[in-house]
Amino acid sequence: MNGPLIMAATFVVALAIGVPIPFAAGLATVAGLLIADIPLTLMAQAAWTAFEPFPLVTIPLFILAGQLMERGGMSEKLVNIAEKLVGAYRGGIGLVTVVACMFFAALSGSGPATTAAIGSITIPAMQEQGYRSRFAGAIAAAAGALGSMIPPSNLLIIYALVTDVSIPRLFLAGIVPGIVLGVMLMIVIFIISTRNGYGGTGERFRWGPLLEALWEGKWAVFAPFLILGGIYAGVFTPSEAAAVAVAYGLFVGLFVYRGLTWLKLFQAFKFTAIVIGTVLFILGSTKAFGQLVTIFDIPASVLALFQGLAEYPWLVMLFIGLFYIVVGMWLESIPQIIIFTAVFFPLVTSLGIDPVVFGIFTVITCEIGFLTPPIGVNLFVAARISNITIEDISVGVLPLLIPYVLMVLLLVFFSGWVTYLPDLVYGPSL
Repeated sequence: MNGPLIMAATFVVALAIGVPIPFAAGLATVAGLLIADIPLTLMAQAAWTAFEPFPLVTIPLFILAGQLMERGGMSEKLVNIAEKLVGAYRGGIGLVTVVACMFFAALSGSGPATTAAIGSITIPAMQEQGYRSRFAGAIAAAAGALGSMIPPSNLLIIYALVTDVSIPRLFLAGIVPGIVLGVMLMIVIFIISTRNGYGGTGERFRWGPLLEALWEGKWAVFAPFLILGGIYAGVFTPSEAAAVAVAYGLFVGLFVYRGLTWLKLFQAFKFTAIVIGTVLFILGSTKAFGQLVTIFDIPASVLALFQGLAEYPWLVMLFIGLFYIVVGMWLESIPQIIIFTAVFFPLVTSLGIDPVVFGIFTVITCEIGFLTPPIGVNLFVAARISNITIEDISVGVLPLLIPYVLMVLLLVFFSGWVTYLPDLVYGPSL
């Protein structure tokens, strides 16, 4: 066990002194290779195999599609639709933020991107209506995390690449939990807004303004139906769907809403290049790390550690969930999924837990990591838009973590409903 302990110590110490995650994983991998007397060329070979799977192209394409749709004017149309739907109620703009994030999540695949796209519009509006800034920012951060659950989701794609679980099945499984989470967030926002007198005109809901907003935003509303409907109808694969999303975003942004300019196009491509460069760097360095986890037989050690709890899979899931949440406070979601899925996936499958359920469970715990300092990416994005400190928004987001914790418990104790849609469309998994 000296090898795994030294690897873990190297990784933790490197993070503690401020070494970036990819380099920390690389240093830990080098330490493990030297201890096991394995040639260092394994790192290059592992990186190559990490970049080889064709579905990996889905991630940059969905990121680019989300950028084009945001900068092309779709996010404003979605906010307008959401405002006509729920804007008149108490906490109206807060509810609008959640609904708009649910819509945009079906376009972007990213929690931080959803927070930025919708929050940049609704946070100033909430502040103008008297919402406390930390509450306004917390709403955008918590609702933006839905971007990692409602398909297409970049984190679900990463999980699928690591485990060989079907991407379409994971996408279908993420729909209902994403909607349920959105509804629970709206309930919490409505209660807090009612107690504090935030927003709400008291006007009755009317179909006319909603239908008018839907007609004006029909191109934005049609996007998720095109992308996800094409996947589930078997018209194209998830990778092809991502390419279709890019083409659709370009067409609508240039010729329909005409929100795209040469500068915005350059910014969209630049943002995508930076994000995917980071993802590939993390993926390459952590792939070798994950292979060493297998070489040192760490999954078997973990399985032996939990052997006494084999009769209580729910307790094992609670332990894993707590571990993921704590780790998520310090580690970014992509390396977290790559590294620890290799450790825990063999354990949970041996206990009879559905791999699709565990994928949704993993992403939910990562979303909680988006919302907890010191690495809470969504918090940093929302805090920057709100012009408040990360400490302030961390307090504001606490009540909005309740739905996420409840969802974790639902997945632990009542998970059968998660696979209903995948089983309905594709049949029960073997």
